[in-house]
Amino acid sequence: MTTAQTQELDVQPTPLALLLLGREADPGSERGVECPGELPSPSDPDLIERARAAKEKLGSKVFVLGHHYQRDEVIQFADVTGDSFKLARDAAARPEAEYIVFCGVHFMAESADILTSDDQKVVLPDLAAGCSMADMATAEQVAECWDVLTEAGIAEQVVPVSYMNSSADIKAFTGKHGGTICTSSNAKRALEWAFQQGEPSTTKVLFLPDQHLGRNTAVRDMGMTLEDCVVYNPHKPNGGLTQAQLRDAKMILWRGHCSVHGRFNLDSVDEVRERIPGVNVLVHPECRNEVVAAADYVGSTEYIIKTLQAAPAGSKWAIGTELNLVRRLANRFAPEGKQVVFLDRTVCFCSTMNRIDLPHLVWALESLAEGNLVNRIEVDKETEAFAKLALERMLALP
Repeated sequence: MTTAQTQELDVQPTPLALLLLGREADPGSERGVECPGELPSPSDPDLIERARAAKEKLGSKVFVLGHHYQRDEVIQFADVTGDSFKLARDAAARPEAEYIVFCGVHFMAESADILTSDDQKVVLPDLAAGCSMADMATAEQVAECWDVLTEAGIAEQVVPVSYMNSSADIKAFTGKHGGTICTSSNAKRALEWAFQQGEPSTTKVLFLPDQHLGRNTAVRDMGMTLEDCVVYNPHKPNGGLTQAQLRDAKMILWRGHCSVHGRFNLDSVDEVRERIPGVNVLVHPECRNEVVAAADYVGSTEYIIKTLQAAPAGSKWAIGTELNLVRRLANRFAPEGKQVVFLDRTVCFCSTMNRIDLPHLVWALESLAEGNLVNRIEVDKETEAFAKLALERMLALP
C-alpha cells in the first residue's frame, strides 16, 4: 500500500508501530528520550576541565553520586561512590544540596527522589539510562499477577519483597501490599522478616524482579530447595503456573534477571579455574544458581570490594560482576600483588549504565550552572508515599 493510499484511508501509525520502526521513544516511559541541547563531542579534549569548572561554579548546590558500575571518566567527578541504596541515602543526608546529579540508572534516581526532600531536585544526565531488569516488571504486569494469586486463594498469604533494582511503581506496589524492599546484602533478612508476617507454614513470598537473587537467597542462605521455588512468567497466562503450583510454592519468583550477571555460566567458572590455577571465584548473587553454587565467595558489590581489600597479596580472583568495576578493582589492587580478572572472557559492560558518559555529565552540570534544570526525575506523591513505606520497612529490619 502506498503512502497516498494510506492517507486516503486515514490510517495513522500507532505509537507502538512507530516504536518498533525506531521512529519514536516509548510513549509510556522516559527511557530512550534524547537530551535536548547540544552535547559536547566525546573527543573534546576540554571535557574534563569543563566538568571541573561547572562543578566548581555550582559548589555546595550540587552533589554528584557515582554508582560502582560507572565509567572511570565519570566516577572521578563523584562526591561519593557506592551501590544504589547507599547512594540514595547519601543524597538524603545532604539536604543543603539543591541538585542531586545521579550517575547511575533510572530506578536509582527515582529512589533518590523518594528519599530526598521536596526542595531537592534529582537529575539523571541521560534519560535513556534505564535498567533492563527493572523494566522486566511493570505495574500492570504485577497487578495482573496479584489477581492471579487472588484467584488461587493465596494472595492473603503472600508478602511481596522487591529488590532495590525496581521501578518506583513496583516499590509502591510492595509498600501498598505490606511488603519490603531488599538489597543484595540484606535479602536474607528481608525474607526472614517476610516469612514472619504470617503463619510460617503457609506464608509465601513474591520476589520481584530478579529471580536469581530470590532463588539464591532462599536456597543458599535459608535452606530451602529449588522445588520450593516457582517462576512466574508475566508473558504467559497465569504466569505459566497452575494454582496447585502456586499454592505449593514458598517462593514465587518473578521472571526477571540482570543482563550482565545473567551472562555468566558454569562454563565460565570451569574455564577460569583451568586457566588460572588457585583462583578464587567471587560472584554477585544476581548470577545464576549454578554459578553461585560453583563459586567460592558470593556477595553484594560492597562485599566484593571488601573481600578484595582483605585478600592477601599474591591471591588470584575471578570476579563475576560488571566489567567497569572489575577493571577498576584490578587496577587498584595490582600494586598489592593481587590478580583480579573478569570471570568471563566475553567483555560485558552494563550498556544502560554506560550511557552516562562524560559528555552527558558535562552537559548536565553546565546546564545547572547556567540555571537550567534538565532531566529531572520526579516521582508522583502517591507513588512516593507507598514506595517510601516499603523502603522504611527495609530500614527497620534488624
